[in-house]
Amino acid sequence: MAGVEDRVIAVTGAGGGLGREYALLLARSGAKVVVNDLGGARDGTGSGSAMADAVVAEITGAGGQAVADYHSVATEEGGAGVVRTALEAFGRIDGVVSNAGILRDVAFHKMTHEQWDAVIQVHLHGTYHVVRAAWPHFREQGRGRVVVATSNTGLYGNFGQANYGAAKLGMVGLINTLAIEGRKYDILANAVAPQAATRMTEDIAPPELLAKLPAAHVAPIVGHLLTDECADSGTVVVVGGGLCTRVQLYESKGVTFADVPTIEQVGERWAEITDMSGAVAAVNRVG
Repeated sequence: MAGVEDRVIAVTGAGGGLGREYALLLARSGAKVVVNDLGGARDGTGSGSAMADAVVAEITGAGGQAVADYHSVATEEGGAGVVRTALEAFGRIDGVVSNAGILRDVAFHKMTHEQWDAVIQVHLHGTYHVVRAAWPHFREQGRGRVVVATSNTGLYGNFGQANYGAAKLGMVGLINTLAIEGRKYDILANAVAPQAATRMTEDIAPPELLAKLPAAHVAPIVGHLLTDECADSGTVVVVGGGLCTRVQLYESKGVTFADVPTIEQVGERWAEITDMSGAVAAVNRVG
């Protein structure tokens, strides 16, 4: 089976923006798509069926196959509901694109527990809920594909987005472990950090920059990561404006102390410890 043809793929947050682009491209490429969207505002408030329904109508009107799903991924029941929709409509689940997200931007010293929890629940817990529900099916059929939407904020930080950044980097930690656990079952897990003009970014980046970042540029990368032809797992790709790059952890040559050093000895060799000239790809030495 080439590409994503006849694969059943659930895309969360697919009622607009990047998720819509993913759903449309997958459907045009022959996939059967679950278009999940709660239909809420950018901050996660509210709900409705119109957004998901509109994308499904667009897909089916063009001859594709799709079904709408309105569950909130922020709960275990909602995540299971997304997968159940796929099983009831198409009889299987082959891939998950965890794209649903909200923003509650505020400087860290002003951030409330509710603002922190709301973002973590949708992004990090939401990814867990949907993928966890799909995982037994992936293992049983000996194949599965997971793509999560991380962010430059998670990789590098951004003012006012401590909640969002923590959730997004947590998703990278998740796919790193899923890549290990899923390997013998042909379950691949990767992350994409999109740079695109959507309602999530409309007031975060300058208009002249957003004009160069159409969401459509990101979708083919996500599509490739869902195919049989892709063999990568645990990979993070930054995509925007036609540029696609891989981000990976690197480590310095470092310093080895023969004995437990003093604070002063650490300070004396700090420049050597942190010198990144000659750095190499990081490896896990402890398990």
